[in-house]
Amino acid sequence: MSNASTPFRPFEANFDFNQALNTLKNTLKGAEDGEIFLERQRSEALMLDDGRIKTANYNASEGFGLRAVKGETVGYSHSTEMTQAALVRASETAKLAVGSGGSKLSNAPTPTNQRLYSDIDPISDAEFSVKIETLKEIDSFAREYNNKVVQVSASLVASLQEVEILRPEGTLVRDIRPMARLNISVTVEKDGRRESGSAGGGGRHGLLQLTTSDNWKPKVVEAIRIAMVNLEAIPAPAGQFDVVLGPGWPGILLHEAIGHGLEGDFNRKKSSAFSGLMGKRIAAKGVTVLDDGTIPDRRGSISFDDEGTQSQKNTLIEDGVLVGYMQDRQNSRLMGVEPTGNGRRESYAHAPMPRMTNTYMLGGNTNPKEILQNLKDGIYAVGFGGGQVDITNGKFVFSCTEAYRVRNGTVGAPLKGATLIGDGATALKHIHAIGDDMALDPGMGNCGKAGQWVPVGVGQPTLMIGGLTIGGSKI
Repeated sequence: MSNASTPFRPFEANFDFNQALNTLKNTLKGAEDGEIFLERQRSEALMLDDGRIKTANYNASEGFGLRAVKGETVGYSHSTEMTQAALVRASETAKLAVGSGGSKLSNAPTPTNQRLYSDIDPISDAEFSVKIETLKEIDSFAREYNNKVVQVSASLVASLQEVEILRPEGTLVRDIRPMARLNISVTVEKDGRRESGSAGGGGRHGLLQLTTSDNWKPKVVEAIRIAMVNLEAIPAPAGQFDVVLGPGWPGILLHEAIGHGLEGDFNRKKSSAFSGLMGKRIAAKGVTVLDDGTIPDRRGSISFDDEGTQSQKNTLIEDGVLVGYMQDRQNSRLMGVEPTGNGRRESYAHAPMPRMTNTYMLGGNTNPKEILQNLKDGIYAVGFGGGQVDITNGKFVFSCTEAYRVRNGTVGAPLKGATLIGDGATALKHIHAIGDDMALDPGMGNCGKAGQWVPVGVGQPTLMIGGLTIGGSKI
């Protein structure tokens, strides 16, 4: 393991550059693409629960992954042993995918100097004692702010991922990716009933800014507000209703129900509900959806993807018409289009695939208050928890963490146990109103696909969607 206090320079400390490059070139003879992806990652997680520090974890890892691609076949081998001998062994495995060869290497990604975040180390920019004290202050403040608070959980998580990508033409690109996040959850009690609320956020920046009271106090207040709302919640109705979604984090429904269906591999394999619909209207007029990895300091942003392609601002749906998919290099080549900077992987132990970055819907021109006033009999969903989606048909089920009954434009009682049920393709066409209040989430999203997890961002304006099924306990 290399010294964490020194920069990650594997071609100075572990490998001879020319030897490694020659091994890569030999591996890729007759292949269409491939690279060596090298990574060092460190992370720290501190958690306070019920007034005491319950968890203090520090992890460090490093390794490389060697990939060879030919057609739809991928050979991938990885190792934590950062030596030339391990690289040669990995080569013997990876080049099995090339077979008899005969292919020509694809053009290399265009080099970029794009930098979307600083090189700060979020683990060391705040003293350990400051992190511990911040967590304790959060606990004390929450209990003083509202005497119904009976439990507080808070965590500070920071990580630093350092990557280098060596390509067969000799290009070497390097990125340093910080990440920091604060999560707060509270439980309140009234007359024997307990309910919870949570809030948090972060991004590709240092941890120190999350330890200031100006940052964490509003998050504590928000978590308590949600918990107190849920104390008064009544059983959610069941049936079909028009639904108004709030701005920001509710974009997670867009991400899951629609975003995954617009990833290149699902469409190349024709397993997406949106396969074969390029250039067709798939959403109501006014609906424009983007995937944008170029927003500075955002959780889902990347200066370049895990294949070395510069991240981009990609339009997926424009005024209701499908105009683009998210692509890595392999799928774009097989589909005859350009890569979009969406080739992402969890770590050196994983091959890249098309993944989202920051996926959001642009705002419209309707005042959000007017949208609610036009909701005659429905649900106003502001917060979401977990959900499930079937990519092949876009059907989704999402649980609401904060939702309200609305009648004749008046927001009424909060609801408990509400789930939204529908399918992405139908929901897109039944968007009746788009607010002018587009917002991004506070920076807390993770996305899972094929066993790999990557950080992402979501966002949307206030939306009215007609005819969603609400699963509840009250008929």
